[in-house]
Amino acid sequence: MGKQAAERRLDDTEAKAVLRNLRVSPQKLNLVAQMIRGQRADKALATLAFSKRRIARDVKKLLESAIANAENNHQLDVDRLFVKEAFVGKSITMKRFRPRARGRVGRIEKPFAHITVVVREREEQD
Repeated sequence: MGKQAAERRLDDTEAKAVLRNLRVSPQKLNLVAQMIRGQRADKALATLAFSKRRIARDVKKLLESAIANAENNHQLDVDRLFVKEAFVGKSITMKRFRPRARGRVGRIEKPFAHITVVVREREEQD
């Protein structure tokens, strides 16, 4: 029996990949997402490969996953892909406490974030 399969939310020329619970603040992750937004897929991979930010390695693996999804699951042409969307969401925040002077406590927050990358195939140029 089971439930019906959900309809595809993306166009036929799009594929996506999601990475959840990354141990980085959404603000820092959004800076990396801004770097690749709108770029061609191969250029975005090169940008992430040479970025100095630690989290760029994980975003690069996510982009490679989105490209593989486009190629293997949706039969899209890899050479014509570009990053249509790259957006960041907030996840949980771990709370930790550190002893401070005079018996007080300092609260330390360790945020987590989600990132979603959507790649799309460009239309034919005439």
